[in-house]
Amino acid sequence: MTMQWKLVCKQSDLVVGAGVAAMVNGEQIALFYVPESEKKVFAIGNWDPIGKANVMSRGLVAHLQNEWVVASPLYKQHFVLASGQCIEENIKVPHWSAKLEDDNLYIALN
Repeated sequence: MTMQWKLVCKQSDLVVGAGVAAMVNGEQIALFYVPESEKKVFAIGNWDPIGKANVMSRGLVAHLQNEWVVASPLYKQHFVLASGQCIEENIKVPHWSAKLEDDNLYIALN
């Protein structure tokens, strides 16, 4: 099956080492640009399932336990950017494959 890629924003809309929120098909997604990582860009759900708010894009990005993570700005749980898995709790947020191509950020919808 071929992945369907959706244009979300320009690379210039992203903030190095931080998150921005985008609405994609009616869902809030947190986008992270981490140039020093191998993958460079990540997309996870913006909804914090522990804090019960759309705030993940406002979290702090860090390298923890050999993974790039975002710390929720509410209760500080760390979510792995590549998988959406919370390090401290047995809970996940949705995640999407993301790529930069020709200065555009795309996410895979399937």
